[in-house]
Amino acid sequence: MKLLIFISSLSVGGAERVTVNLANHWALKGWEITIVTLRQQSDDFYALNQAVRRIALEMDGDSGNVIVGLIRNLRRVMALQRVLRQIRPDVALAMMDRANVMLAIASCGLHPIRAVGSERIYPPQHPLGTIWERLRFYSYGHLYAVVSQTDQGAEWLKCHTKAQRVIAIPNPANWPLTNQIPLINVENIRRAGRKLLLAVGRLSCQKQFGLLVRSFQSLASTHADWDLVILGEGPLRSELEVQVSEAGLGNRVFLPGRAGNIGDWYECADLYVMSSLFEGFPNTLVEAMAYGLPVVSFDCDTGPRDIIRHKVDGLLVSSGNEQELTATLNQLMGDENLRAEFANRAVDVRVRFATERIAEKWERLFKEVCEL
Repeated sequence: MKLLIFISSLSVGGAERVTVNLANHWALKGWEITIVTLRQQSDDFYALNQAVRRIALEMDGDSGNVIVGLIRNLRRVMALQRVLRQIRPDVALAMMDRANVMLAIASCGLHPIRAVGSERIYPPQHPLGTIWERLRFYSYGHLYAVVSQTDQGAEWLKCHTKAQRVIAIPNPANWPLTNQIPLINVENIRRAGRKLLLAVGRLSCQKQFGLLVRSFQSLASTHADWDLVILGEGPLRSELEVQVSEAGLGNRVFLPGRAGNIGDWYECADLYVMSSLFEGFPNTLVEAMAYGLPVVSFDCDTGPRDIIRHKVDGLLVSSGNEQELTATLNQLMGDENLRAEFANRAVDVRVRFATERIAEKWERLFKEVCEL
């Protein structure tokens, strides 16, 4: 199979991690893999197999206005089209909404290339704006298939775009994780005899870490032997640091930054929490469970309810309900036996979402579209 994958960048992010994991898996199978990004290669965070061909168009950046944006995106589409003509893949796969639109346009008329799109978040929770929404609505009809991460996302695409073929394929569970720079030593933060509540994600509004800090603040005195660590970077760092300081939690809540050794943190944590407003199919939740962590998550759209088996390997909380989140964390932080029960079952995700199993779903799709 000759496969080209188009994505904005390979910097830190869930879609980027999945792209690299799948590309490396297929490269090891002997596939001819090319990854094309808009952003420069120096921004890459995840390590690619040396057999994967890497092309960076170096055409990212914000547009000052609609006209400039139109011109820049036309140039991006033309550049992608030139690469498609050069590589001539059997299948071209785009990762994320705007990339899907660009690939749909760039691949028009380039037979026998089969173009496939892939949504990496639940679309209603991440509106693109009027122009891009219209482009998505029509352009998806020119793709041979569009992949969603969940059945709920697939149903939305069927109803709100002209996509002819929509299927759901979840993300694979990547375990064990390989370490890469930057490394943050767990021992620099975790203190002997204390328990660790862990959260991972970009410090942005989507992850609602401010709400999580408030929830932990309510529990801090009751669970005096617990600390909260939030791994990640983002625009809300300063705001969160001020919140932690004003709550008097500077020695209980830690924001160590972006870690390339997340596996080390999963291994030392006692409980994982996800407070997101919305998701697609959260990799960190699957990873935490693969490392044997009990989990608590908001039942947001979409992903957590497709991963957590409620009261079997974790607990789901009504989306956005801070009081319920606090009560649920209180329950698990105070019940070591229940945490152990959930942890023992959580590792089932290694089989449920094994890379080989998920990759096979993609491979069946590629075979089907190539036969059309």
